[in-house]
Amino acid sequence: MNDTEFHKLADQVLMHIEEGIDQSGADIEYETTGNVLTLEFENRSQIVINRQEPLHEIWVASKSGGYHFKYNDGIWLCTRSGEELIALIKRECSVHAEESVDW
Repeated sequence: MNDTEFHKLADQVLMHIEEGIDQSGADIEYETTGNVLTLEFENRSQIVINRQEPLHEIWVASKSGGYHFKYNDGIWLCTRSGEELIALIKRECSVHAEESVDW
């Protein structure tokens, strides 16, 4: 994958996360600054999602740890666990929001 393809795929998944949060009805604020999408919760905890262009990865930092995702066969997968990015974001949002978050 080249840098242009990476940015297109990363833009798509980050937009999907933003739209999903809006649809979920959960009290989650989000802000994009440069290559970083920050999700902020009522209890002031945060999830930080950013692009690592040199590696063509998306990194997620949360209460439970840090995760690296690579694009593989049409989905973003964790390089350690194999978990899909959106599934992890929903799970982590549920932990931070202290309520079920789904979209």
